Amino acid sequence: MATTNDLKNGMVLNLDGNLWSVTEFQHVKPGKGGAFVRTKLKNVLTGKVVEKTFNAGMKVETATVDRREMQYLYKDGEDYVFMDGDTYEQIMVPEATVGDAAHYLLEGQTATVARNEGTPLYVELPAAVVLTITKTEPGLQGDRSTGGTKPATLETGYQIQVPLFVDSDTKVKVDTRTGAYLGRVTE
Repeated sequence: MATTNDLKNGMVLNLDGNLWSVTEFQHVKPGKGGAFVRTKLKNVLTGKVVEKTFNAGMKVETATVDRREMQYLYKDGEDYVFMDGDTYEQIMVPEATVGDAAHYLLEGQTATVARNEGTPLYVELPAAVVLTITKTEPGLQGDRSTGGTKPATLETGYQIQVPLFVDSDTKVKVDTRTGAYLGRVTE
């Protein structure tokens, strides 16, 4: 338990059985009446953002979120198997929890897995990852009717849009939040 005076950005609260992360907070002391705390809370599981006001000094239940770097091992049916590099503990993360991160996950890749009381909440990847294009059509010079991009399939099986000059077997940097092509990678 904590009071609303202890709130910090990133703190996770347990309100009405749901986990909410504090994204913004402001202590307000009006000229008349008691002080209060105005907050913006983001639902950890759904991403929904709400504004909530608390009386100053009110007790709120905090939740412990354990964020750990884990290595992605393999997919087992509907679950993704991750391993903690320190303890070698393996955990199963449901496909729904992994979400869009699955488009950019390769076996052996490191990701941050957040858990609350052993239950996986979400999987977070770095902002950008390097992946190889396995299949794309050759681009034709002068063909600009599509805005200069063409579809390309990544080694994970996910399809993104790339510029016409990018060929198969090219390593590219991809934004994991939007799926946007960020550039070629030369080694």
